[in-house]
Amino acid sequence: MVGTGPGGRCSELARCSIVGYHGTVLYDKYVQPCQPVTDYRTPWSGIQRHHLQNATPFAQAREEILAALDGKVVIGHSVHNDFKVLDIAHPGHMVRDTSTSPLLSRLAGLSCRRSLKVLSRRLLKRRIQGGRRGHNSVEDAQAALDLYKLVEDEWEREVQTGPRDGAAAEEPGSSSVYMQDQYWPSHVVLHGHSGEAHEA
Repeated sequence: MVGTGPGGRCSELARCSIVGYHGTVLYDKYVQPCQPVTDYRTPWSGIQRHHLQNATPFAQAREEILAALDGKVVIGHSVHNDFKVLDIAHPGHMVRDTSTSPLLSRLAGLSCRRSLKVLSRRLLKRRIQGGRRGHNSVEDAQAALDLYKLVEDEWEREVQTGPRDGAAAEEPGSSSVYMQDQYWPSHVVLHGHSGEAHEA
């Protein structure tokens, strides 16, 4: 996502990457935001001005993404933010959000939710989101997928039977962890597109 509006505080889609179950890239396009970009957020987004010169218009990209996700289980990290900036609603029972998974927290020996970067380092022994180029949305998508696969069997059993120990299931979209992640700028606030038809 990049920032538009005063101070770049409004988040708009600038790149979307979708990978299949085996990590193959199914969709990866730069997307032209609806409003002029005022903050490329390059250290975090990886987006630079030249990436958007011939980018796909938002409305077209949104339709393509909707078609790609239709009827699919979507795996991501704080994926509700991606849905929000795309202005779409995906069925909650078909979302697997690695940012809210207690299975992954326990496996990592953590008492609270952690960023994708921390979980990847601890559980996958993989370093992501490093260097000056910022986040890579394909790399992030593959990391979230591989984290899910570590606990896939138990996770899917819980989806079928409900969470263990009487724990209440968290509604998709209720977590704001993504923007609290230390690897995102603290001043950024996500806003959906109001009245407009927007990394997996």
